[in-house]
Amino acid sequence: MSNLAKVVVYLTPWCPYCRAAEALFARKSVEYERIDVTGDRETRAWLRERTGQTSVPQIFVNEQLLGGFDDINALDRAGKLDPLLAAPPASL
Repeated sequence: MSNLAKVVVYLTPWCPYCRAAEALFARKSVEYERIDVTGDRETRAWLRERTGQTSVPQIFVNEQLLGGFDDINALDRAGKLDPLLAAPPASL
């Protein structure tokens, strides 16, 4: 699958859910921006403020928060992830 959407994944390298999210995107051939938040207090604080969560991964598609791995996995199983990944970002 070739995605048009802008996908951003905030993660840490040792997080099993982060690796699972990356594996799901790899299976789908989804391109995404990978942002490692290890030791990055400023980005972690921004994520906490934006998402209300302290955990990773936090996954955004076209700047919309989808949540973590469980959330995108549920969307995928319901057939709702691919349409989100195929949608181009809204123009400004």
